[in-house]
Amino acid sequence: MQECHTGLCLSVYVITFVLGFPANVLAFYTFCKKVRQKPTPIDILLLNLTISDLLFLLFLPFKMQEVINNMRWDLPYALCPLSGFIFYMTIYNSTFFLTAVSVERYLGVAFPIQHSLKRRPVYAVAASIFFWIFCVIHLSIVFIVPFIGTKDSPNTTSSHNTEVCYADFTETQLKVLLPVRLELCVVLFCIPFLISSFCYINFIRILSKLQHIDRRRRLRAIGMALGTLLVFALCFGPYNMSHIVGFITWKSPDWRDKALLCSTFNACLDPLIFYFSSSAVRKTVGSVMEGVKSRLNRCMSSLREGCFSNSFDHEQDMSSDVTTHSLCGGDVVKEKRIEV
Repeated sequence: MQECHTGLCLSVYVITFVLGFPANVLAFYTFCKKVRQKPTPIDILLLNLTISDLLFLLFLPFKMQEVINNMRWDLPYALCPLSGFIFYMTIYNSTFFLTAVSVERYLGVAFPIQHSLKRRPVYAVAASIFFWIFCVIHLSIVFIVPFIGTKDSPNTTSSHNTEVCYADFTETQLKVLLPVRLELCVVLFCIPFLISSFCYINFIRILSKLQHIDRRRRLRAIGMALGTLLVFALCFGPYNMSHIVGFITWKSPDWRDKALLCSTFNACLDPLIFYFSSSAVRKTVGSVMEGVKSRLNRCMSSLREGCFSNSFDHEQDMSSDVTTHSLCGGDVVKEKRIEV
């Protein structure tokens, strides 16, 4: 059975959830607001990418629980294939939407007039529906494989009598699973990555020749393109390479779970792509930061006023005590003089 180092895997999952969830919620709010006001194809695509990331993050705690229990599944077994399906489906769904964004960007600079005339939000909606259905159909293998060639309960280890989730596959299961993984690698990673590379390389080439565009905007767009390609390669490359290695060696590589951690990080890196791709996201982030800054300033000012008020009250109390003491002392002196 593949084992993921508890400290490493749990750290990656927690960091991804803590950073990715609020960032994707902010992006989701922004794109929903913008799509309702004036929908554009790229905003629809980025909204679906955000939904995919949020769905991934909502099921990430199941992976955390699995790692904490030393890769043993002690939750109801029905949640095992469901969480695995959501986990892998959203990963590959992200590759499709990132590719669609790259195509949209390339067509916008390569054929600006023709593309603006034929640009319709309904095309992005149709493409998004197709991506979701295509990924759901392909990743349904997660539900099927555990029941192939097993008469007893799926994925149950006889030696430890402890259930594990989507691991310890039999030879019969591997005969089905390994070719399917190779097909996933080719169709859901290699082809989208080649399309994205073609689109962004040409996007950068064309954009670098357009001198009438502001230099700052041009460099930001080029940086966004390079960053997206880098995220695509680093996040999804190692995990899909494990599919190729697994097919060649006819077994799941021991490092497959660690390669999957790179894909996990994608959920907190996508918001960076949103930030550079959408001015609405940048505006929302700026307004949120201004709000946080103003609240901090108000809190600090109220704290300073509270401290000053307490100090002033304390000084007044001390002054009144001294006056009272002086008055009492004077009365005592007067009484002593009268007695004399």
